[in-house]
Amino acid sequence: MKWQGREASRNVEDQRGGRMKKVGAGIGFGSVIMVVLALLMGQNPQQVMQQVQQQQQQQTQTTGTPAPREDDQLAEFVKVVLKDTEDVWHKLFREQLGERYQEPTLVLFDGKVESACGFASSATGPFYCPGDQKLYIDLSFYKELKEKFRAPGDFAMAYVVAHEVAHHVQYLLGITRKVQTQQRQLPKKQANVLSVKLELQADFLSGVWAHHAHKMKGILEEGDIEEALNAAHAIGDDRIQKESRGYVVPDSFTHGTSEQRMRWFTKGLKSGNLADGDTFAARNL
Repeated sequence: MKWQGREASRNVEDQRGGRMKKVGAGIGFGSVIMVVLALLMGQNPQQVMQQVQQQQQQQTQTTGTPAPREDDQLAEFVKVVLKDTEDVWHKLFREQLGERYQEPTLVLFDGKVESACGFASSATGPFYCPGDQKLYIDLSFYKELKEKFRAPGDFAMAYVVAHEVAHHVQYLLGITRKVQTQQRQLPKKQANVLSVKLELQADFLSGVWAHHAHKMKGILEEGDIEEALNAAHAIGDDRIQKESRGYVVPDSFTHGTSEQRMRWFTKGLKSGNLADGDTFAARNL
């Protein structure tokens, strides 16, 4: 994928290595106590506050510049992909839906993270939380894609980012809320069917993104589509269950088979038209 030298998104919270922890960002309770004591002891409270602020500035300078990380380049890549999704979805919401697109926030984290949907770990994999309209990615998933799922390549990771952004699109369009409401009224088997349709639509929307991103910016290189399809195939329910259990249980599928995921991504890639992605009305998924 052609990405180097292109604009990155600013809608990113980088929590890797505790980078978002602010030290000395404001006047804390301890600082107030020190000022009160200074007044009682006849000291100049203004001088005390100046000393406190100097200490806070020193702490911020010490911790405010994070050391370079091995995954910094991958982080930059993901930010560029996110920017591409923003540009595409702004265009499509305006032209195909007559609406205004609201950009999500990407949270990069290590190990574990807290979201409006609860605590999650790296084992959860990339996910989107409707509660705070943020997508969460531990960049170690890229290594997992290559080694565990045997789906290497930068566009494989781009597909993953685009898929989570697609869930944000579904949320903005009210699809997610409608599905969740229906699921609460259905037995688990039927609820799983709705989950599969939601995920396959996200795959379709990922393909729509790739279609328009390449049309707008010429991002695709030889082999990129194969990388995305390989990733879609690798994370199909049937393949994952087969490799982990040795057998598959179709009624427990929540994301769709490898073939389904590849087919809906390809459909979105070829079409580029949001109207062609109604998985809920499709007779055959």
